[in-house]
Amino acid sequence: MIPYCYQSLIGGCILAIGIYAEVERQRYKTLEGIFLAPAILLICLGIVLFVVSFIGVLGSLRDNITLLKVFMYTLAVCLILELLGGVFALAFRNQTLELINKNIRRGIKNYYDDLDFKNIMDFVQEKFKCCGGQEYKDWGVNMYHNCSSRGPLACGVPYTCCVTKLHEVANTLCGYKVLEKERLDLIDVIHIRGCTDAFVIWLTDNYKIMAGILLGILLPQFFGLLVSWLYITRVEDAISEWGNYTDGLLDANQQSRPPVQRGRVSKWLKCMPEK
Repeated sequence: MIPYCYQSLIGGCILAIGIYAEVERQRYKTLEGIFLAPAILLICLGIVLFVVSFIGVLGSLRDNITLLKVFMYTLAVCLILELLGGVFALAFRNQTLELINKNIRRGIKNYYDDLDFKNIMDFVQEKFKCCGGQEYKDWGVNMYHNCSSRGPLACGVPYTCCVTKLHEVANTLCGYKVLEKERLDLIDVIHIRGCTDAFVIWLTDNYKIMAGILLGILLPQFFGLLVSWLYITRVEDAISEWGNYTDGLLDANQQSRPPVQRGRVSKWLKCMPEK
């Protein structure tokens, strides 16, 4: 039962984080497209994890084979999809990077209209010292940073792309007119490397950390799948040994059990064993 409770707890935490993020997003009304909202993805993932884990908890408490099999098969499908997704992402690396860059450019287009994406993009550019998706010129798709627009942001990039020294106050217009210049002229001004390439390099340099994260994600699922299979096997063996088994939870035609005489204390505590 511990694996089911563990996954229910994870699902509940993800759901709570997603709801909180969605409430904050609705407060500012910043999102144009639903697929650009991480909060929606967290809520959906949290609901799926919580419901599936709750089915596993309920099935283990009632020794209900149907519920246990639903949990086991759902967990197996999720695990297989995760493994297949990782294999396809590695096998078609160029297509995966192109898809990621395409979605980043779509997000850059709505950079100032989507607070969620803006915060994520600013964090990534500062953390990995990069700019844009494939390259810094991706910022040209934004209507404010496009060279044909007017204003101080025209033909520039956000200040999170700029090269800053430690404890130096950031100049919000440090990326002024950089889209008109060549890469070699901007080495000391902005980070010219794209964020997808910077992230791939970071993954390569920190492969041990990523391996630990992947094991932390996959091992609990595999452990839950194994425990579910063993538990179902034990229940099926008990049924084959003692005959048919019904838990009364889903069987509406089950005959009611005869009342059990209980003492006063046992009625209060409701812990009198049935004879």
